[in-house]
Amino acid sequence: MKETVILDKKFREMIPGDVISKRIDVMAEEINRDYSGKDVVFLGILNGAFLFAAELFKRINLKAKISFVKLASYEGTKSSGSVKELIGWNEDIKNMHVVVIEDIVDTGHTLELIVGELKVRKVADIRVATLLFKPKAYTKKIPVNYAGFEIPNDFVVGFGLDYDGYGRNLPSVYTLIK
Repeated sequence: MKETVILDKKFREMIPGDVISKRIDVMAEEINRDYSGKDVVFLGILNGAFLFAAELFKRINLKAKISFVKLASYEGTKSSGSVKELIGWNEDIKNMHVVVIEDIVDTGHTLELIVGELKVRKVADIRVATLLFKPKAYTKKIPVNYAGFEIPNDFVVGFGLDYDGYGRNLPSVYTLIK
């Protein structure tokens, strides 16, 4: 098993990069099938989802565009419990089909905020694609339509996810060694 150190913490490889790539292929096929013939806006949630969003969007064969919003809810290795909007919305998405791209869905607080904002903007429909999903931490009722991997409620880094800003560039997902 591969291990790495980020700042003061040790992490062990949980999901290798080649496995992630194959799973993204499957997710993109599902989205392409589900939205065939439709105009779709992909909405990536920064900073964490940038790598996953790029890899997923490269595989999309639809009339589609991508946009990003930046939100923050983590402090160190724990969810802060609140979501702070850092960069707002910049385009009209009324009556559009929207696929929200998340790096990870754990408590669902960020997702709830995003979906609420999209409903206010009167989008046609909303689906959620996430690389990682923590079902044991999830406290909301919003459906997660496309989940790459279900993982335990552990702290993870890599493939866009970070620990205090570091580790996003790792090509695999790593879990904290306790």
